[in-house]
Amino acid sequence: MRQMAKGDLVLFYHSGKAKELVGLAKVAKTAYADPTATDGDWSAFDIQAIKSLEAPVSLKTINADPSLSDMHLVRNSRLSVMPVEAKEFKRLLDLAQTSL
Repeated sequence: MRQMAKGDLVLFYHSGKAKELVGLAKVAKTAYADPTATDGDWSAFDIQAIKSLEAPVSLKTINADPSLSDMHLVRNSRLSVMPVEAKEFKRLLDLAQTSL
């Protein structure tokens, strides 16, 4: 999270019951000290919504796609923020039937 730069693209993922990618956003403000944290070294960042994905992409679909097998999301779906390689990002947008 602290490595994200202003303008970086972000895939928005529902981690609750649905477990699916649903939107595209961009980093509006890079990491800063989380003002709600009472102890520890917590960070926050701001994102700006760009658009909803044309077709949500479920975790089941992501797990079944061999070209996405190395994604952090496949290996550890409990992470809230993770890097996505350019080729993975493109494949996810293809699955979502969404262009930039």
